[in-house]
Amino acid sequence: MSEFVINVKGLTKSFYDKKVVNGVDLQVNKGDIYGFLGPNGSGKTTTIRMICGLLPIDAGQGSCLGYDIMTEAWKIKQKVGYMTQKFSLYGDLSVEENLRFFARLFGVKNPKQKALEMIDQLEMGQARKSQLAGTLSGGWKQRLALGVATIHDPQLLLLDEPTAGVDPKARRDFWDEIFHLASKGVTTLVSTHYMDEAERCSKLAYIAYGNLLAKGSCQEIIDKAGIQTWQVRGRQLSKLSEALLDDPKITQISSFGLDLHVSALIKDDIQAVVARFQSGYEWKKINPSLEDVFIHLMQQNQDNFA
Repeated sequence: MSEFVINVKGLTKSFYDKKVVNGVDLQVNKGDIYGFLGPNGSGKTTTIRMICGLLPIDAGQGSCLGYDIMTEAWKIKQKVGYMTQKFSLYGDLSVEENLRFFARLFGVKNPKQKALEMIDQLEMGQARKSQLAGTLSGGWKQRLALGVATIHDPQLLLLDEPTAGVDPKARRDFWDEIFHLASKGVTTLVSTHYMDEAERCSKLAYIAYGNLLAKGSCQEIIDKAGIQTWQVRGRQLSKLSEALLDDPKITQISSFGLDLHVSALIKDDIQAVVARFQSGYEWKKINPSLEDVFIHLMQQNQDNFA
């Protein structure tokens, strides 16, 4: 078996005349919580579906759990838990009925007992086991979907923006469960829009316009971006922002609450720019955030790929 749980190279997919995934390489080690980031329409979902054999590839090659993604898709599906972005369980079945149904579908021994164990594991409580899935709140729907995705004890979890639209506490509870599964050796590939979630991952990949722009640990991606960032405070920051837009050395300007983050390439000396706008403003050099880096990558590549 391959040393990687996921090892794909050159994955490419087009719909009609539009290439939505263009030559993506991805390697995920056993036990990783691997973050997959990118804006809407960047190709994340398409890539995930190709990896687990749900969608045929146009070009490229690779393996998932040691099985060829082109010729052994059925074997992959039996060992993978896939949680889609949209809640796709049966709304007119109860929590327990959904869990028992999917346990039987995956050939789990004693599906009734497994369903009850999963309800306890997810702390859904006896009161909710008989509740119709369609009447659950967003956070509980998410928790039930995770239970269904893991009912057959998969070796790999593929989670497609699983926390979209749920409250912060539900998101935190969900990630606590992901870390619990990782401690048991389950590998996870999770797509997300949230930077705080990305920072929880052991490794990251960033995709935009169907192209993989960066991958590695959070710190590796920040270091490779080659940008320097200043936090600026003061009055009339909107006027400062307008003035800085005309300076070719400034690569991006972003608002963060009552502050501005002003970034430039490390190779460019912008001390003269800082000195020119010292009056009325407080400039402080800070470490670029992951969000600073991803905005930079988007702006740097939009003309090449858009």
